Formats: sequence, C-alpha cells, structure tokens
Amino acid sequence: MRARRSDTRAAWLFLAPDGVGLLLFVAIPTVLALLVGFFHLDAFGNLSWAGLDNFRLMAGDGLLWRSFGITLLYAAMFVPLCFAVSLGLALLVRDHFPGVGAVRAALFLPHSVSLVVIGLVWQFLLTDKTGAVNRLFGLSEVSWLGDPDLALFTLVLISVWFLMGYQMLIFLGGLQDIPREFYDAATVDGGGPWQRFRHVTWPMLRPTSFFVLVTSTINGVAGLQVFDLVFVVTSGGPANATSTVVYYAYQQAFLFGRFGYAAAICALLVAALAAFTAALFALTRGGRFDG
Repeated sequence: MRARRSDTRAAWLFLAPDGVGLLLFVAIPTVLALLVGFFHLDAFGNLSWAGLDNFRLMAGDGLLWRSFGITLLYAAMFVPLCFAVSLGLALLVRDHFPGVGAVRAALFLPHSVSLVVIGLVWQFLLTDKTGAVNRLFGLSEVSWLGDPDLALFTLVLISVWFLMGYQMLIFLGGLQDIPREFYDAATVDGGGPWQRFRHVTWPMLRPTSFFVLVTSTINGVAGLQVFDLVFVVTSGGPANATSTVVYYAYQQAFLFGRFGYAAAICALLVAALAAFTAALFALTRGGRFDG
C-alpha cells in the first residue's frame, strides 16, 4: 500500500504541470468564451446581457448554415481519405527495410511545419495558370483555388497531406503492438495478406482506429487546418465556397465586431462535437466495438 501511494503521488506530480497548463490555457478560456455567447460584446468592449438573443439570430442566418454544410462536406471528405491514406502508409513502413527511418521522417515532415507556411507554399504552387502544379501537368485551364467546385476539395487534399504523417505514426504504434505470433498462426492456417489484415490486423487495430477517427473528425470540423488554411489560402472564397464554421465565427468576431454572436456559434459547434463524440463512444463502447 505504501508503494502504491508513493506511485500515485509520483504520477500526480508528473501530471500536475500539464494539468495546470490545460486548466489555465484551455479549460478556463473555453468556459469564458462560451459564456460570452450570452452577452452582446462589441469591438469597443461594450458588454450587455443578451440572454438567448445570439442563439436566436443563428436560426435565420443563411450564411451560417451554409458554413455548417461546407464544414460537414469538408469533414465527410477529409476523415475517410486521411484515415485510409494514413493506414496505408503505416502498413507500408511497418516492416524494417533500408532507409525506413528516413521514409517515416519524410512522411511526418509536413506536420512539423507551420500551417501558415504550408498554406503560402501551396497557394504559390496552385496559382492559376502560372502555378507549378498547373505547369507540371499541363493544366493551365484548371483553377484549383478559384473554382467554387474545386477549392474545397483542394483544401481537403492539402489537409490530408499535412496530417497523414502524424496519423501514420499513431497507426504504426498500434501495428507494432500486435503480437507477431498472431500473424504466424494465420500464415500457418493458410491465410494470405488480405486474410491476415482482415482477421488479425483490423480487429487488433480497432482502439487505435477509434482514436484516429475521433481526433480526425474534430480536426475536420474545428481543427487548425479548417481555419489556418482557409484564412491563408482562400479567405473563405471563392463565393464563400470554403467558408467553414470556425472561419465564419472569426469573421463575425474580428471583422464585424460581433464577439457575442461568434461565441454563440462556437458554443453550438462545441455542443455538436461533444454530442457526436458521446454517440461514437456509446455505439462503439469506447472503441472496443464489442457487444
């Protein structure tokens, strides 16, 4: 019991710095930001009680609901695509071969660069007619960022490229935790690569897959790339085709001075994400997927 209490105290001491940081810089600011949604707050600091007025305004805001639709479409494309690409890369670099460390580092490298820098680089590469991508593939008539039908999908591809290395490492950790004996037994029973993946890899990878699914969904709805990339690359255009919810909230707060309304929008977004995450936990039993 004495050793257990000592281990518990040591664990709390190690967790304390991170816990204090999360409390001061994440939890408290988040609660305060959500409370602002119940006030009228302008750019001059004038504060007055609004009650549910900001939330009522959202019902008739067509641009807001269009932004929600764009965000859902973005997430519907980004989450499965990034999941599949990351898992595929993890399977490719799972085994040791000459230069595997360099390959893993190269795939992770985009995630270590600022999204602002990435946005500026891709904006330069995708410039209409004069961009390197258009010149390289002879696509002078394609407007990656100026066509409302292509701009959002282009942002999805950039986001996948940015996050695939990070999620690849998460999948790689899950793959390396699978005992080698399971694969040997499946091989002895005559299982080929697909059978080993279906009956060994995929079931054992379910908790990791659940974590990646939840975090990538949050990233796809309210992550940095749905604001930073939009802000730097398209500014919500063309014709509001890439105006996500978080970018729309930014516009309401910092362009129009409607901080209370922006906070109410963010509160609705947080509530939607919390409901989705809770439902996913309930349906999958916390990623175990058992009955």
